[in-house]
Amino acid sequence: MFEWVRFWLTAVILCVALLFFAGAVLGNCRFSYVMNRVHAAGMGDTMGLFYVVLAAAVNAAGLLDAVKCFLPLVFLWICSSVSSHLIAQIEYYTNQHLYDHMDRL
Repeated sequence: MFEWVRFWLTAVILCVALLFFAGAVLGNCRFSYVMNRVHAAGMGDTMGLFYVVLAAAVNAAGLLDAVKCFLPLVFLWICSSVSSHLIAQIEYYTNQHLYDHMDRL
């Protein structure tokens, strides 16, 4: 009985993660300004990754395995935010027409 509850809870959490990833992809395709795309990608993959790791932790065999699932999450959260910030800085310093996009924000 408990295995079925764990299975369905994992499936629901993975569907939520899929929604966040789909939102990030939609934001990357729909937005034309690079700063908006960076924000959509950064937020979408961060939340989507959190829910994927949460689903893995729910499906883990023991408490120690669940804690181990969250360790790569910390590394990926740091790398994702740093890379998003780096892309935004490159756009800020290299785009000559940056202020032309300010009316669309």
